[in-house]
Amino acid sequence: MISKEQNNIPKINGLVLAGGKSVRMGTPKDALQWHGKEQRYFAADLLKAFCDEVFISCRQDQLTDFDSNYQALTDTFLQMGPFGGILSALRTQRDKAWLVVACDLPLLDNDSLQFLIESRDPEKAATTYESPFDGLPEPLITIWEPKSYLLLLHFLGLGNTCPRKVLINSDTLILKPQNPDALMNVNTPEDAQKAQNFLNRKKS
Repeated sequence: MISKEQNNIPKINGLVLAGGKSVRMGTPKDALQWHGKEQRYFAADLLKAFCDEVFISCRQDQLTDFDSNYQALTDTFLQMGPFGGILSALRTQRDKAWLVVACDLPLLDNDSLQFLIESRDPEKAATTYESPFDGLPEPLITIWEPKSYLLLLHFLGLGNTCPRKVLINSDTLILKPQNPDALMNVNTPEDAQKAQNFLNRKKS
């Protein structure tokens, strides 16, 4: 848990991972509108309540249709998927921790982010959730501390670009989610229908 000496604790930036090709979905996941706006912007708005600055990790070609009210962050580590986005963010501001969320979490809510931040241990490499779907750490809703930059570079040097394996093999605080549904990844049209049904029930 965070001590009272707040000044020594790295401040947190937010990062929405939105640079995937969405092959399984068949349409860009970051542009799906679950809450009245494109999901990449909705996720960024969620993070703004908790972070110093918020960036959207995206490909260079996505900048042609990008809302100027948001900050884009293109990868400097290319062709590595989420690993490259996380590493690129840590590289830009080495003194900051990064709260990273994927753009395919339409059920993500404020309470889940609040609990993650309140439970954060800045002495660890990262603070994350245990996935309710496979019991493994969920790298795409994680606070990556500044020290994780060198860890990620180490794994890159070993030829491993899986952020989940970094969490498994590092000093990571893994939390049980209070709301497991909030961690639901939507990667296929079938997943999208399940998420939409959930949101419809919540509204009714």
